Amino acid sequence: MSYLLSILMGIIQGVAEFLPISSSGHLALFQTFFGMENMEEKYMFFTVLLHFGTLISVCVVYWRDILDMIREFFLGIAALAGKDTGTPPPPARRMVMLIIVATLPLFVMVLLQDAVNALFSNSIMVSCALLCTGFILFFSDRLAKGRKTARNATLVDAVIVGCGQALAVIPGLSRSGTTISVGMLRGFERSFAVRFSFLMSLPAILGANILEIKDAAEAGFPVEELPMYLVGVAVAAVVGYFAIRLVKSLSDKGKFGKFAYYCWAVGLGSLIAGIVKLAMA
Repeated sequence: MSYLLSILMGIIQGVAEFLPISSSGHLALFQTFFGMENMEEKYMFFTVLLHFGTLISVCVVYWRDILDMIREFFLGIAALAGKDTGTPPPPARRMVMLIIVATLPLFVMVLLQDAVNALFSNSIMVSCALLCTGFILFFSDRLAKGRKTARNATLVDAVIVGCGQALAVIPGLSRSGTTISVGMLRGFERSFAVRFSFLMSLPAILGANILEIKDAAEAGFPVEELPMYLVGVAVAAVVGYFAIRLVKSLSDKGKFGKFAYYCWAVGLGSLIAGIVKLAMA
């Protein structure tokens, strides 16, 4: 590990985690075409730390929403204990419930983890998924502007967006692109679709990394490389912050589909490369 590699991996993590270009798809293609199959295992602990770096960026951008939701979570528990005044729950409390419901479909994908992991070695499937991501992004800008926010979004809306998030564990399908687009399809305001997508990523990313911490701890890491790791985490957090800002800005302007052309280019290029590789095998 070097500082240059640490910074580079931090930049890639910050960009790919939030821009709708599928970080898992890019990882799978790099592993296939550039012989990087052992990169994630070699730096497992560093990979976990990088994900926490991008969690920091979400918390920085949406710190007010997160504080409101934490407060309303405990107030909601008090209401369930019999102290409810009968007034409608505030938007922050409804947001907590929506995120909880939207996270539930991910538990189904845990049962299919082995099958999903097997897809990483199938470059043709990953390429097709990237092409699909491009179409999802392209048509998302052409959806009618919705009006739903945390005040009137339903649990059914949350489940459907959550199913989009669960489906996006397939390498090549962008988590942020899919969930934002499905949200807009369900009538979410563009800004709310983006905010809901990134806030619902918190339990998803945190839960996935908690499951990996044990394996990462067992794999260990050289203590002398900790400063390099921390530099990468800081870079991932900073780059992730600006990536979120960029997605918010483009979505608000109805230019979210600009990323579609990139996904099409990478997907088509990798598809052709994958077919050629198979033909030459």
